[in-house]
Amino acid sequence: ITRKAIGAVGGIKKFVKPGQTVVVKPNIGWDRKPEFAANTHPLVVRTVVEECLAAGARRVKVFDHACNDGRRTYENSGISGALKGMANVELKQIDAARFRKVPVNGLMLKEWELYDEALTADVLINVPIAKNHGLTTLSLGLKNMMGIMGGNRGYIHRDMDNALADLNLKVKSHLVVIDATRILLDHGPQGGSLKDVKVLNKVIVSGDIIAADAYATTLFGLKPEDISTTVAGYKRGLGEMNLAKIKVIKV
Repeated sequence: ITRKAIGAVGGIKKFVKPGQTVVVKPNIGWDRKPEFAANTHPLVVRTVVEECLAAGARRVKVFDHACNDGRRTYENSGISGALKGMANVELKQIDAARFRKVPVNGLMLKEWELYDEALTADVLINVPIAKNHGLTTLSLGLKNMMGIMGGNRGYIHRDMDNALADLNLKVKSHLVVIDATRILLDHGPQGGSLKDVKVLNKVIVSGDIIAADAYATTLFGLKPEDISTTVAGYKRGLGEMNLAKIKVIKV
């Protein structure tokens, strides 16, 4: 499913060139097994990494700033096992020393500690899971980029909409691959009950993070304008949220 979806937007070679360093940024924030839909599905992550290597990427780095214990989240998410033994692939625990304070010059964020390996990569592929979130209603592509932030991330809850727009304007996702193979309908972002999970076996791929988030919203019976983070990103020029103006190719 993931491979076909990437092919539908022109294939990975449209985004990744030989010799480049690629960061694949999944959600690996929670100490949950794959079936609970708190983290990106390990097979989606592995397929994106395989595609990058097939395109000639020199190195693929995979990491997230976990909310639970990093070693447990990497293991129990299934992502560590899925990437084990792959050549030229680094599944990296976050190293606090590698955050550096950079000017953001946004509406909410003036400067912030961001992870240097996300800043220096040739290509950044954003691979969130589509799920419910208690604060932002949904957690999708825009929200997933919080995983490159250091510092007191709770601070941005004061104005999450503009903070996420600021962050995503500063660090662009070259490609967004939203894992909707199973979605978390309630009690996000961490979940914990299979009753809250719906299996869809869908993957959404776009070079436009707002378009990807906007379409993913419909999987929850919502509209893009219902999600304030999507609206803020659209108003700030990050992409297109009007579904009538988005070309959707289903494979």
